[in-house]
Parts: sequence; C-alpha cells; structure tokens
Amino acid sequence: MNNTNTQGGSLPLWLLHALMLCAATLVSTSFTVGKAIASGLDPAILTLIRFIVASLLFLPYIHLHYGLKRPSFEALFRYSIISGALIAFFWLMFAALRSTTALNTSVIFTLVPGISGIYSAIILKERLGRYRLLALLFAMTGALWVIFQGNIERLLHLQLGRGDLVFFYGCLFMAAYTPLVKLLHRGESMAVMTFWVLVTGSFWLLILGGSRIPGVAWQNVEPLVWSGILYLAIFCTIITFFLTQVATLSLGPTRVMAYSYLYPPMVLVIDWFLGHGLPPMRTIFGVLLIVPAMIIVQHGADLNNGKEQVAEKPE
Repeated sequence: MNNTNTQGGSLPLWLLHALMLCAATLVSTSFTVGKAIASGLDPAILTLIRFIVASLLFLPYIHLHYGLKRPSFEALFRYSIISGALIAFFWLMFAALRSTTALNTSVIFTLVPGISGIYSAIILKERLGRYRLLALLFAMTGALWVIFQGNIERLLHLQLGRGDLVFFYGCLFMAAYTPLVKLLHRGESMAVMTFWVLVTGSFWLLILGGSRIPGVAWQNVEPLVWSGILYLAIFCTIITFFLTQVATLSLGPTRVMAYSYLYPPMVLVIDWFLGHGLPPMRTIFGVLLIVPAMIIVQHGADLNNGKEQVAEKPE
C-alpha cells in the first residue's frame, strides 16, 4: 500500500487514517444526537427535515462542480431505489431511539458490514472472505453480549428490547444500501449520486409522511431539536461523505468499512464525556469484543492488497 493518495491530492497514509478517525467520531455522535432529539418530532418528519437540509447544503457544491442537470427517468428510478433503503433506516433509527440507548444502536450497527456482505454475496455474487466472516463473528458476539447485558438466560429466551429490535430491522435496510449502490451505479460521480439520493429520499418522505406536516406544532419544537437536525445534516452527512470519499481513494473500501467497528467504544466515550456515566463493566466488555473486528478487517485488506471484494462504498 502506498503512503500517498494517487488520485487527486497527495496525502500521507497517517493523514488518511486520521480523516477516517474523524469521520468515525462524527458518525458516532449521530447516535447520541439522534437520541437527544428523537422525542422532539415524529420520526418521519425528523428524517424529512434532515434529508431536505442535507440536499440544500449539498446543492451549491453540485452546481459548482457538476452543474445541476436533471437526471433521466431511469436514473431517478435508480436513485429512488437506493434512497428507499436509507429512508427506512433513518426512520426506524429515530423510532428506535425513543426506547433504546445510543450505545445499543451503535453496537447493533456493527452488524451492518457483515449483513451487507451477505447481501452482496447473494445479489452481486461477491465472495465474503474469511477475514470479513471472522470480523462479523466478533461483531455479532459483542453485539449480542451488550444487547442481552451478558445474561445467557435473556439470550436463550430472546428477551430483546423493542427499540433494539426496531433498530435491527433498520440495519437490514441500511445493509442493502452499499450493494444497491454498486448494483445501480452507472459511472456517474458519487457526489452526484449522493445528491440525487438525498433529493429522491426527500420526495419519498413527502409522499409517506407529508400528511403529518400540518399537524406539527412547529412553535413548540425546541431549539435543541433544530440544532440537532442541522448538526446531523452538516457533520454526519455532508462532511462524513467527503472525508470517506477522500480516504476511500487510497485506503480502499475494506479499510474504510472497518472504521464502523469503532462506533460503540466512541459512543461510550462520548456519553461519558457528556456526563451520562458509564454502563456496567460487563457491557463495556461486550463493546471491547467488537474492537478486534476492526483489526481483523484491516489485516485482511493488507494481505489481499485491497483485492478482496466487499460491498462497502462511501455514503
């Protein structure tokens, strides 16, 4: 692996990994921020506003670099399929955060790369690879440990919280996102595709939840909710997209995907920093079980020299 980015500007390897650590930190904050604002608005309305704000913020960049050309009906159809998966995820995420914790959702989210790989094996006929399967095993073990609080009795009886179950359903949709991107991508810029995915997603949400808008008491929406939506749109959508895009050019999608396994420990630290305290030690142990998945995937990428096929693409 070269120490510089061969496409675009030349960036040292340490800086690319630093960018991904920054992106992972920002994504990790989305679970805590989402938890803080989840009760402030209907999940569909929250998701709608986030998509519209992100689209509007993305618009000047797209217009400046690519021109705002109306895509064909066929392209809009492709973008609408992809955005449908994202909408389902974010909608269910906000619904889940009303009755579960930011830590639990971040832990469950670590199952997404593995599920995405399974989808890719079915849809795209891609090989999962032993390193990705091993990483999935560590992630699943840690996730189950945290969700069931290290209690074998709860695991055997599948005593799963409603919020955790709802978020898991959302992750099934999120895992379909990257295989769908690879399946439906037709050579256009990823920035252009991302913009139109956000736009078509906004229209989906208007169709599905637009009837609820007149019933919203906008004057009662707290400033915390508005600032949270703005934060999610700017830092957890736009900025993370560009950081991931830059890093993927040199690190490859395998290494970039591996950073999602750092979300749980980062959420744990963020919650502690915000004064929410630490969970029981057995829960922390479950979180630490997930971290080796990050090392395994990075090591697998090195051995395969970036040639191992994976489904992940930058969001």
